[in-house]
Amino acid sequence: MRTEAIDPPGVAWLRVSPRYVTVRVAGWALGNVVAVAVLSVPLLLVLNGVWSWPPLWAAAALPAAALLVALWRLVLIPRQVRAIGYAEREDDLLIRRGIFFQRVLVVPYGRMQYVDIGAGPVERGLGLCTLKLHTASAGTGAEIPGLPAGEGARLREQLSARGEARLAGL
Repeated sequence: MRTEAIDPPGVAWLRVSPRYVTVRVAGWALGNVVAVAVLSVPLLLVLNGVWSWPPLWAAAALPAAALLVALWRLVLIPRQVRAIGYAEREDDLLIRRGIFFQRVLVVPYGRMQYVDIGAGPVERGLGLCTLKLHTASAGTGAEIPGLPAGEGARLREQLSARGEARLAGL
């Protein structure tokens, strides 16, 4: 179901690179492997006879639940990445994200103080970057992750030029 508040008419959304799924899965997998390993300790202790409590079914339930959550995240992450989009309009930049709880952020060019580009090791390896917009409001949180490096550089220059042209007295 689409609403005009989240999906304004006439806006052509640009999506981030599908390679960003790899970045998200790599970051998530590192934490998940540690969680499954820790949750498997009671199971290993019960199976080796070192510990008699909890019962085998209870000890097996923890890592099994963690694996079910892992499978759900593997299904969810690609959909979350496809939901990220941005649109350049005449006076502002729209940033969209979210599947269940959708959010559209509008950043007027005249309110931008500076544009920042960053890339972690996995992003650099895939030729991606994250563009962050800094405004007078500390709680803006305007960022576009998963941009191809060339598009990130182009967007940084474009947004900086538009911000200077429309400076709103900051």
